[in-house]
Amino acid sequence: MHVCFVAPQAWPVLAADSKIGEVGGAEVQQSILARLLAAHGYRVSMICLDYGQPERALIDGITVHKAYRPDEGVPLLRFVHPRLTAMWRALREADADVYYTRTAGMLAGVVAEFCRRHGRRSIYAGASDKDFVPGAGGQIRYARDRWLYRRGLALVDRIVAQNEVQRSSCRATYGRDAVVIPSCYQLPKRRDGNPPPKDSVLWVGVIRAGKRPELLLELARRLPQRRFVMVGGPRGGDAALFERTRAEAATLPNVEFTGFLPLPEVEPRFDAARLFVNTSDYEGLPNTFLQAWARGVPTLGTVDAGTSAHRRFGDVEAGAREIEALLGDPQRWADASGRCREHFERNHSGGETLARYGRLLGGLAA
Repeated sequence: MHVCFVAPQAWPVLAADSKIGEVGGAEVQQSILARLLAAHGYRVSMICLDYGQPERALIDGITVHKAYRPDEGVPLLRFVHPRLTAMWRALREADADVYYTRTAGMLAGVVAEFCRRHGRRSIYAGASDKDFVPGAGGQIRYARDRWLYRRGLALVDRIVAQNEVQRSSCRATYGRDAVVIPSCYQLPKRRDGNPPPKDSVLWVGVIRAGKRPELLLELARRLPQRRFVMVGGPRGGDAALFERTRAEAATLPNVEFTGFLPLPEVEPRFDAARLFVNTSDYEGLPNTFLQAWARGVPTLGTVDAGTSAHRRFGDVEAGAREIEALLGDPQRWADASGRCREHFERNHSGGETLARYGRLLGGLAA
């Protein structure tokens, strides 16, 4: 079976291209899943934007087709050409049995319509709890794209949700049942046999309003005896917030602010973390939780991950107490670490994810 991932911005993640400052959670998930399938006998391709990479580049058994350059075309007209025309051409050239898209957007409709016309199968996978709630199109800028997204959800052969909340929302909002397949992660191979000491409280994310980086800095201010590491670059209109965050972090001697790092450089930061903290106002299941749990690193956050492997706190004062309680009690930390590893292996390991997608793809083939 040939599976094609329609993931326009995934090239920097898939190819570990550090020159392009883009790392998105949906792109990380698609790259992990594409590699899993390719390593287990599936024929796998991916459609990405044209970042200057070779045509039909081969990465770990995945053939990458180019669509269009990120800035190509005349504003207002470029939706049709080159974006729609180039994407349609790339879909045709990939010539796959199943096409897979992830995250809310117009591509869900484009891919579903292509598959309907050409007798192929399609999968849409949610990337956030907001993808399936009423008014989910509010996170999509144009009414045209919101219409295409809704049409895509109506036409696709299968919908994948990350959790039961998303599955329930999908059924209530769009009248479609979804298959629950949690996100997955695979630990990268270590380059040396000497693991670093686990001594930091780690925060990783895009510096934008919804991630609330200011809460992490306040936690660091209240816990000067603990070492904090912040990893993240700006996105779009939040450049001013990024600069404010960087300037404030520089005033705190117990905070290391790295700015944007490509994924291969983020992984060692998790190796050195003793605790991971998330301060977002909402999430689906962030990849950062999986990166932490796979290493036995407990997670705290202002969101509920729906598992005892994660602890939620409501405000900064409660968060500071939780951090100190975990880091100040070795046995408590060890118990939390064990729960993280157990939960990860049971729900998010590559083997479990491959088995679930194998059943889904087998059903589509039948």
